[in-house]
Amino acid sequence: MKRILLILGFALLAAASLRAQETATVPPALDSTLLGKNIFNEMGPGVKVEQSSAIREAMAQYISKNASKSLSGYRIRVFHDNSPQARSRSEAIENSLKEQYPEHKVYRSFESPNYKVLIGNFRSKDEALGLFNALKRTYPTAYIIKDNIEYPL
Repeated sequence: MKRILLILGFALLAAASLRAQETATVPPALDSTLLGKNIFNEMGPGVKVEQSSAIREAMAQYISKNASKSLSGYRIRVFHDNSPQARSRSEAIENSLKEQYPEHKVYRSFESPNYKVLIGNFRSKDEALGLFNALKRTYPTAYIIKDNIEYPL
């Protein structure tokens, strides 16, 4: 009887330690409230960040070295047409988007027989949704597409 209780006690201790290891290895939930945002812009006034000039130089070199690379990401296709007026309409939409959203890059292209106008360089679909919802009112045929985007500067 003592052996059975001793074995049962060890089994319970082993199970408890395994359970403790399982909960210790679970990663914390990802806080997506800052996803795609510049943390320095979110800190507000009065916050001063001190860093060595070597860090700034290394980051600038890293960005300039990778600027020609493209990443897999998302853009919003605002216009896609092959009608006789497509060229002039695509130019008008491109100019309008550049004026309304100067913080986002606008791309106009011609792939025979279609003219296309796209906006943005978004790393995730969630990032693109904010602008997409604003554009949807003016451009109801707009939609989010997966595309190669420019390296963020």
